[in-house]
Amino acid sequence: MEIKNIGLYLFLNILCYNKNTKEGDIMEKVIEIIITLIGAYLIGSIPTGYIIVKLATGQDIRTIGSGSTGATNVKRVMGKKWFFITLLLDAFKGALPVVLATFFATQFKEIGLLPVLAAVAILLGHSKSIFLKFTGGKSVASGVGTILALNWIVGLIIAAIWGVITYTSKYVSLGSIIALALSPILMWLFKAPIAYIIYCAIGAVYIIYLHRSNIQRLIKGEENKVRE
Repeated sequence: MEIKNIGLYLFLNILCYNKNTKEGDIMEKVIEIIITLIGAYLIGSIPTGYIIVKLATGQDIRTIGSGSTGATNVKRVMGKKWFFITLLLDAFKGALPVVLATFFATQFKEIGLLPVLAAVAILLGHSKSIFLKFTGGKSVASGVGTILALNWIVGLIIAAIWGVITYTSKYVSLGSIIALALSPILMWLFKAPIAYIIYCAIGAVYIIYLHRSNIQRLIKGEENKVRE
C-alpha cells in the first residue's frame, strides 16, 4: 500500500471496523455515506422561499428585509398565508431526506448515523444553497423538520415551544433560538440515540450562530416584532 493512502485506510478501518468486514463492504459504507450527504444537501438547497417570491412577484427575496430566504422574510413580502406555506414546505424538505435515510439505509443502522448525516446536510443546504451561490435561510424550519423525522415527539414539543414563545414575545428569532437550544436536552430526556443528541447540540449551535445578528438586535431592543 502506498504511504499516501495509509491515513485513508486507517480512517476507514476505524470507521467501519469489524473482524468480518471486507474491502467491498467498506466501499459500500463509504458510497452510502456520500450518496446520503449529497442527496440531502441538494434537497436542503432547494430555496423554497426564494422560488415562491420569485414566481409570485419577480423579486429576489435576498434583496428584501433580512435577506434570508426563510419563511419570516417571505411573510414580509407576501403575508401570513405564504409564511405558513413556506414554513411547512421547509419543514417537509428537512424531514424527507432523514426519513429516507432511516428506512432505506443499510449501513450503521444500529447507531443511527446516516439519518443524522442527512440532517446535518439539510441544515447546510438550506443555509448555504448551491443554487443561490451558497446563500440561504437560517435553517429553523428545516431543522425542526429533521428533528420531527428523528423523533416526532421531540419535534412536536420543539415546534410548540417555538410557537408559544414567538406568539407571546412577538419575536420569531427568540422563539427559534430557545426552541432549538432545548432540542438536545429534550432528545436526552426522551432517551434518544446519542447520535441524535449530538446532532441536536451541533445543529442548535449552528442555527444560533446564524442568528447572531438577530441576537445583537434583541439585546439592543431593535429586533423586528411579528406583525399580525
